[in-house]
Amino acid sequence: MDGSPGKKPSRIQKRNRKKIMDAALDVFSQHGYRGATLDQIADAAGMSKPNLIYYFDGKEAIHVALLNGLMEEWMAPIIEMDPQGDPMAELLGYVRRKMEMSHLYPRESRLFALEIIQGAPRMGPHLESSLKPVFDEKCALIRGWMEQGLIAEMDPGHLIFSIWAMTQHYADFDAQVQVLMPDAALARASANTHVVEMFRRLLTP
Repeated sequence: MDGSPGKKPSRIQKRNRKKIMDAALDVFSQHGYRGATLDQIADAAGMSKPNLIYYFDGKEAIHVALLNGLMEEWMAPIIEMDPQGDPMAELLGYVRRKMEMSHLYPRESRLFALEIIQGAPRMGPHLESSLKPVFDEKCALIRGWMEQGLIAEMDPGHLIFSIWAMTQHYADFDAQVQVLMPDAALARASANTHVVEMFRRLLTP
């Protein structure tokens, strides 16, 4: 982005960057990285392509910015899991938070899923440097709870994968859920209850 080093972006610049990011999220979540174009993003943002390039060097820069922000959002709930808290409450709270995120951020979930399905070409280093240490730390925490007999024993890593898979289904396959369960409000409430209760039974010693 143009401007003097250290100069804070103006209110208009912040607004335009947000417009671009929102538009790009729609385009990337629908078409994937390969199918998306700068022209599509510019059109969706309601601005010219040269104006868009003033804020971002290109398609990859926008995509990486979106993914970096998404990684922070996605990691926050598991980072917040309290080692001193009640294990069942902490894990079910994590499940509830992930379900909430799947309902609130379906586009973001699809964007992340598409990146991973394609082999994480842009996020690979971030998975290794940011997510892996947190994943290992939480697996050790959960394993400790299991060894104390506070929750049922199982592989902690696969437990986390199962939480991710179950909760993200409602974002990544939202179109299918809407066809099969047209009453969105009822489907959402029953999904939350079902998933939380399923993990409660799984985790009960």
